Amino acid sequence: MLAAALPLLFLHVHYQPGIVVHAGSTSVHAYLSDFAVLAVVAAALVSGAVDGWGPLRAGRPLWIAGVLFFVWVLVEIAWGRHVSSTGYAWHAHAVTGAKFFEYALLAPAVPLLLRDARDVAVAAWSLAAWNGLAAAVGLAQFFGAAVFMADGRGGGRQASFIGSSDWAALAAATLLVGIVGIALPRLGLGRALIAVATAGGVVGMIIAGALASVIGLATALTVLAVVLVARRELRPRRVAAVAAVGLVVLAGTLAIRSSDLNAFRNFVDSAPASSQSSPDRTPSYAHRTLLSWLGYEIWRNHPVLGVGWEGTTEPAVFDPYLPAAHRRFPNETPLAFPSANRRYGVQDAWIEAAADLGAVGLVLWAALFAAAAWLAAQARRSATGLYALAGLGLLVWLWAAQGFYAGIPLDALTWLVFGVAALHLSERTGSTAYKLE
Repeated sequence: MLAAALPLLFLHVHYQPGIVVHAGSTSVHAYLSDFAVLAVVAAALVSGAVDGWGPLRAGRPLWIAGVLFFVWVLVEIAWGRHVSSTGYAWHAHAVTGAKFFEYALLAPAVPLLLRDARDVAVAAWSLAAWNGLAAAVGLAQFFGAAVFMADGRGGGRQASFIGSSDWAALAAATLLVGIVGIALPRLGLGRALIAVATAGGVVGMIIAGALASVIGLATALTVLAVVLVARRELRPRRVAAVAAVGLVVLAGTLAIRSSDLNAFRNFVDSAPASSQSSPDRTPSYAHRTLLSWLGYEIWRNHPVLGVGWEGTTEPAVFDPYLPAAHRRFPNETPLAFPSANRRYGVQDAWIEAAADLGAVGLVLWAALFAAAAWLAAQARRSATGLYALAGLGLLVWLWAAQGFYAGIPLDALTWLVFGVAALHLSERTGSTAYKLE
């Protein structure tokens, strides 16, 4: 069931059938991916009822951290309404908070569904095969095919059928499967899976062209190196192979994003906006810098409780800071600044957690990653434990380039990796009947 759901979780909503339910002043959009999540959760409940709930026991630190985080989100929805009673669409934000929670249910579903090595292999193959298909489509788009999200011009970064940033996340997560297999052949992941995951991951990361995923990959490789050094399993030939893969990804991504990087260099050098971009386009990294600055300024004025879940998308919240932002970034195009019609948000979940949820919310958001890392570290001798440790290093950076948007592929990837972290500890404590050693 989990393997069947993965393609739907990593498919752009534009290509999914869905329904809209009107609830008061807001609308609830339910897509095929939402039903896939619910199907996975239902299957996990059946698995727990039939085969027992033991696999959940070892993940208690993560489940506690998750409950505390979502309780705080609920508190912050009420707080956002209090801070800006007329300018905070609490109905809409409650819906996105609920959908964020819906995807979080994937984490406990993982240890309930993946109870032996065969289950893990089926899920890994589903991930690798789907990303391989995305890579084939992305390559066709790169060479000029007007399919899915491409306009046929070719060249530059592409989105396949997922979206460029989310495809980069999928490709990086898939590549880590191959890299773990290359670094530790004794784990027995299988040559075919390693080859498909590595090739598709490299192609996807380059063509999707998200530098956050490259930095995340570098962090993941550093984590792997530290673990292997501690275990005295670092072998020069394997290190060379993994390093070669990383360098190919780095060189390819830098090449495909060269124009954006040059624009950001001009931004840092305070070049006029006209030299950076056309009036109807905002340079990616300069734009993110501006939005991060706004988020930081909002947090400075609301340090403990923030402005409410997704409050930084509300004009009533960010409008007072726009005059200072124009003074701070005088050469930026007007389109770079948020407005009632351009609710960009912060686009960095770590800064947004501080601005929206305050210092308390930031600590709780970080606690989720810390709990998952602790669980994965307990099972670092197994393939899934090692993968989860590396995946968390990747996710930290992916969320540095993405705000809290509910129902996107990165949401699914995050909670799935959290679930894999809990899965490994279950193996070591005997809650499941296998070890991927």
